[in-house]
Amino acid sequence: MLETHAVAHPVANTAARILVPLAALLLAMIGLGLIVAKLLGHENGLNAWFVAHDTGPLDAISEFFSLVGSTPVIIGVTALVAVILRLTLHRWAEPLFLCAAVSAQAVVFFFTTLVIDRQRPEVRHLDASPPTSSFPSGHTSAAVALYGGLALILASLAHRTWVKWVCWLLVLVPLSVAVARLYRGMHHPSDVTASFLNGALCIAIMWSAIVSRRVRTASS
Repeated sequence: MLETHAVAHPVANTAARILVPLAALLLAMIGLGLIVAKLLGHENGLNAWFVAHDTGPLDAISEFFSLVGSTPVIIGVTALVAVILRLTLHRWAEPLFLCAAVSAQAVVFFFTTLVIDRQRPEVRHLDASPPTSSFPSGHTSAAVALYGGLALILASLAHRTWVKWVCWLLVLVPLSVAVARLYRGMHHPSDVTASFLNGALCIAIMWSAIVSRRVRTASS
């Protein structure tokens, strides 16, 4: 009985460290979405600029990066990277962190879109519009959580400063995804900006609850 309680306590503590901040993040995203949808309406300026300057090569490049942030690719890459991290590091903290960060942003994104009903930009759409609100951008927040989370893992493992900086080049992937979604007329600028907030905070929450906690426990 004592052993069961000893195991249950850290599990409950970890759950609280995750669920409480995630709930707060969800409420913040919903509140931000309501404000943005009411005050900003349609932000067609940047989207219209992309339409005026679109070319065949840019269409192809934007299609590629839009695909990079799509749900099937995000799930596949996350699973592959998690397996590689587990086999390479011989521990669960980092792969669990990455999977948790990607899953958390998806949960926040999904429930936010259930509340926020924002139409997509009034420009041509190069992708089929999914039945979700324009706010926030799921492609962008997923890319932030995956590639930003991976950059954090690799930078924490690197010993040389220049290698750490090279690892952080991975953040160019979600930046490219965000620009691609704007170029393809699928989101307003505020949609992708909020998605960076969602993805980054999910990374911070899961890193603190899973990876940092493991390091503190191991050193104590």
